[in-house]
Amino acid sequence: MDMLIFLDIDGVMVPAKGWKIPEVLADGFPAFSSKATYMLQNLMTDDITVILTTSHKSNYTIEEWKSIFMSRGIVIDRLQCLPGNTNNLTRRAEIMNWFSINSINEDFLILDDDKSLNELPQHLKEHLIQPISYVGLTDEHLEMARSIIAKQ
Repeated sequence: MDMLIFLDIDGVMVPAKGWKIPEVLADGFPAFSSKATYMLQNLMTDDITVILTTSHKSNYTIEEWKSIFMSRGIVIDRLQCLPGNTNNLTRRAEIMNWFSINSINEDFLILDDDKSLNELPQHLKEHLIQPISYVGLTDEHLEMARSIIAKQ
């Protein structure tokens, strides 16, 4: 079954530790945490499309993003981005706009630490995994994701 993963980067793949500058790899983008990498690697299958929600989404082309993930050990064949946030919308508004425009039959997960997502409608919020921003994704989130997927 096809599945969508709406993926943020800062605070999800790259822990946002204000007291520590993240390690930057040769491509100029921060390294992902090993726990977040493990978690996302274990979710990835051929029928998953990742939709980037990160504020960095418009800074790179899809091919550049694929290369960023690949150099961190994550292969994503089907990758998209939310439209550029030219109106400075909250992440909640960006995601709700996407769902209002796109009718989907796929299962989905939202992996994002943005607190505005606490205000999502329940039918979307029940698909949300919200890591602690200074920790990022962990093994526990993998179990949460599998539980959400099993309910869909």
